[in-house]
Amino acid sequence: MNLPLIKKTWQTWQTFLLILLTASIAVFVVADGSPQVVTKLEIEMTKVKYGGRAADRLVQWQELVDENQNESEEDKLEIVNDFFNRVRFIDDIVHWRKKDYWATPLEMLATDGGDCEDYSIAKYFTLKALGVPESKLYITYVKAIRYNQAHMVLTYFKSPKSIPVVLDNINKRILKATRRKDLVPIYSFNGDGLWLAKQRGKGRSVSGGTSKLKNWNSLLKRLNN
Repeated sequence: MNLPLIKKTWQTWQTFLLILLTASIAVFVVADGSPQVVTKLEIEMTKVKYGGRAADRLVQWQELVDENQNESEEDKLEIVNDFFNRVRFIDDIVHWRKKDYWATPLEMLATDGGDCEDYSIAKYFTLKALGVPESKLYITYVKAIRYNQAHMVLTYFKSPKSIPVVLDNINKRILKATRRKDLVPIYSFNGDGLWLAKQRGKGRSVSGGTSKLKNWNSLLKRLNN
């Protein structure tokens, strides 16, 4: 395991979790008892700013959620993975002129671009909107051996002790983690906490979990202003 890489990315990892938890409030709104991932106003504003195709992608996102509520969890994984993997991969420095930027699913679809964490966030929240329990979904920080760099994927556990499957934008096939020899798991998290990752089971809880997040209350205040 590359310990310098882990140390270097720890602060970024905490910030990433903060953005993830914030996005859960900012993106998903419950209206009339059904999940609404994007509002009509957001679609219209996107059309003005980015054009008709961008607005169409947001409409398709909402339709995906509306039309697949009753599918099996396995089918939901396939549908969501395929949908977001159609988005172009673009490095943050090129896309946003920033070294690190974590886009909301709306921003990702509106601009038709994102990098690994954006794919993972979008898949995570869309599967939640489709009714997949949060306890089965984990954003997982890994080392991509082939590229010798940090990478993000979404993992899904059918049961707490099962081998998870990996939803990835590099290898677009949904495979068991034990078949992804090119990935070394390091950390995983969802809205409930942060864990040291491993291939079977969610791993060992990191002391403090989400309480490690700094400026959380401040961020929530800004979000609601």
